[in-house]
Amino acid sequence: MPKSVKAPPPQQASLKEMWGKRTTKTEEEDEKLDLGGAMNIEPENNNKGSSKRTGVLTRPDVLPKLKKRKIIQSDDEKEDQPKRSATTVVAESGKPTSDKPATFSSQSLKAKQKESVDAVSMVLEDMDVATSAGEGEEEVENDDSDMEVDDGIVSASAQAALRKKGEVDIKGGWKVGEPVPYAALTKAFSLIEATTKRLEKTAILTSFLLLVIQRSAKADHNSLLQAVYLCINRLSPDYVGVELGIGESLLVKAIAESTGRSLSLIKADLKREGDLGLVAMNSKNSQKTLFKPKPLTLPFVFSNLRDIALTTGNSSQAKKVSVITKLLAACQDFEAKYIVRSLEGKLRIGNAERSVLVALAQAVVLAEKEKVGKKWSQEKLTARLEEGANIIKAVYSELPSYDKVIPALLEVGIDGLRDKCKLTPGVPLKPMLAKPTKAIGEVLDRFENKQFTCEYKYDGERAQVHKLENGTVGVFSRNSEDMSKKYPDLVDQLPKCIKESTKSFVLDAEAVAIDRLTGKLMPFQELSRRKRKDVKVEDIQVRVCLFAFDLLYLNGEPLLQRPLYERRELLRQHFTPVPREFDFAKSSDSETIEEIQTFLEESVKDGCEGLMVKMLDSDASYYEPSRRSVNWLKLKKDYLAGVGDSLDLVVVGGYYGKGKRTNVYGAFLLACYDSESEEYQTICKIGTGFSEENLQAHYDALRPLEITKVRGDIKVGGAKPDIWFEPKIVWEVLTADLSLSPIYTAAQGLVEDRGISLRFPRFIRVRDDKNADDATGPEQIAEMYERQALAQSNGKKKKGGDADDGFW
Repeated sequence: MPKSVKAPPPQQASLKEMWGKRTTKTEEEDEKLDLGGAMNIEPENNNKGSSKRTGVLTRPDVLPKLKKRKIIQSDDEKEDQPKRSATTVVAESGKPTSDKPATFSSQSLKAKQKESVDAVSMVLEDMDVATSAGEGEEEVENDDSDMEVDDGIVSASAQAALRKKGEVDIKGGWKVGEPVPYAALTKAFSLIEATTKRLEKTAILTSFLLLVIQRSAKADHNSLLQAVYLCINRLSPDYVGVELGIGESLLVKAIAESTGRSLSLIKADLKREGDLGLVAMNSKNSQKTLFKPKPLTLPFVFSNLRDIALTTGNSSQAKKVSVITKLLAACQDFEAKYIVRSLEGKLRIGNAERSVLVALAQAVVLAEKEKVGKKWSQEKLTARLEEGANIIKAVYSELPSYDKVIPALLEVGIDGLRDKCKLTPGVPLKPMLAKPTKAIGEVLDRFENKQFTCEYKYDGERAQVHKLENGTVGVFSRNSEDMSKKYPDLVDQLPKCIKESTKSFVLDAEAVAIDRLTGKLMPFQELSRRKRKDVKVEDIQVRVCLFAFDLLYLNGEPLLQRPLYERRELLRQHFTPVPREFDFAKSSDSETIEEIQTFLEESVKDGCEGLMVKMLDSDASYYEPSRRSVNWLKLKKDYLAGVGDSLDLVVVGGYYGKGKRTNVYGAFLLACYDSESEEYQTICKIGTGFSEENLQAHYDALRPLEITKVRGDIKVGGAKPDIWFEPKIVWEVLTADLSLSPIYTAAQGLVEDRGISLRFPRFIRVRDDKNADDATGPEQIAEMYERQALAQSNGKKKKGGDADDGFW
């Protein structure tokens, strides 16, 4: 029901007054804010039951909808985004400059950013309880677009983005058809970094992408495409494999050459700040310049970053340093900071890809709204925003290529996107994942009165196999990495397995190490011995067998919306097993605890990890890309006495060994990864499960990753390791159970104010197939803890336990 909205009391400070105290904006610029009056400000609610990472609205009818962080389509809590003047220090010409950088520490910079963000963020928090069109006490009831205050929060940040584009825009903007200034992107980044509120971040990014859309020429798809890529710090789809991640030493050298400062001073600054991007910015902004460099543009920066990533061969390091030096020489304000961070591979602004997808959807919807020129009711806008976000996330999960999705989006709009962008051989989709379960009884409870099947859970590497109609075959990892050069033997042996009627397909399968003489399956550790690239078939010592368990695409038709029993039947009709090279995953349509138990024991005896239990019929058995679904359950032998799942954790710190471990690290600090805030959260110290050979191998792998100061994106808590590492290496770890901890920060605020830790953690194996970004997240850890607590409380059924976890 529409609610009348009254203007706030006159004694409340206006936004212009707030800005007058906090910035040096001119009155003319302040007039552009046009908020139509002051706002009532209410304090942020910090109830223990809510996540501390999002601002919490004071409206009681909205609060319940904020409890679950997993509702991505409700990503929009605030109504505006911040504006601030540049806080960089540029040396005045004519004044001498020293070799000392501008005096910004990471703490002082954040304080300055926060200062200029506070005023607007206060308005953002209140925007859900009042609109901006109020004069005195007059009720606003004659304007559909502003009259209704919807009970949802989806449209709040989108409306903020629409009204407040001027806050994100750079001074003077840029004309339609001109290249996007790189300064516009870095201003948005600085505002995003300055706030901890996820929905504020989305509002700011929405505003920036909206400006890009509206100021791009009609046939220009590249501006938005490049902007999105730089927002997620990538240069191409994952399967293309164009990566940055430039080493620290190269960047230090480039910063020195571009600023005229010594290597020793830059290294000293890095040791103090722990942020090479901040060091680059301070070094650049303290440098005396005779003339102002030509402004960087987004296409120019994107092109140079690609050149750096693709440079190989002789003298490649020198060539990279040369390009980086020229880029840094042209930087102003925040630009050097974010160019260096992009080159390092981590923007560290706390903006996950899922938020970028939501912002992209909102920007497209708002561009459509402004272009049509009609006023939409709050209800219609909210519905349209939710629909747009859901469509874009679903399409991207099925076809994760911005190269294909964004041009289609600009060409046909959101409504035509599903028809234009479908699963396509050659573009690996995001895989469907399973939820863990601790007992066979839980399986029967979940699938009671439903058809289901049990399959072997093989101890190998997930492999998505594609064949195009032209005969090209590709093998991709669960992270969309092209593994065709790692598994040339799979590519070669596949034609023997394909029936003549099979022209194109996408298989979901597991590549498992096998002894070709005996047929015995080997553990994952054997598979990890294979080289990752440029493998020659004649040199292969560890052979693999491909076990196919799903068929997702066949002869021009996606099969995702077909029930599993149909997909399985088509798989068996169109492929032929070849002993010890290709086979179907062994399955059993079991119905009783005894049958499942027998099949589980059989799987373990055959060298597998356990069972996958899957819904077989109805729409519940459809393939759901990027979703960890309750329609797939994994039952591993290790789970039956543990917490229900192993964890994939990142090694972030080390402790010097004693006794027999004197010359290696004796124990390690592990962390989970929060993709939403882009931070690593410490979870435990581990020192068991290692052989002497393990410890030496870990030392050799981690020694080059040692850093002098903990990174800013590692949320440490009370842990005090002897040495810190770059978060690169992922380990699989088993634990007896989980407990609340005042020392560690994992899932802090999701269950209680304290973090969650592992009791008696034990090292299982290195996960070479996973990046640090793929580590277990805090939501999953919190869910495991709650499931454990409920199991200990007489096995009461977990409220909401049948909910799926959406990747996006």
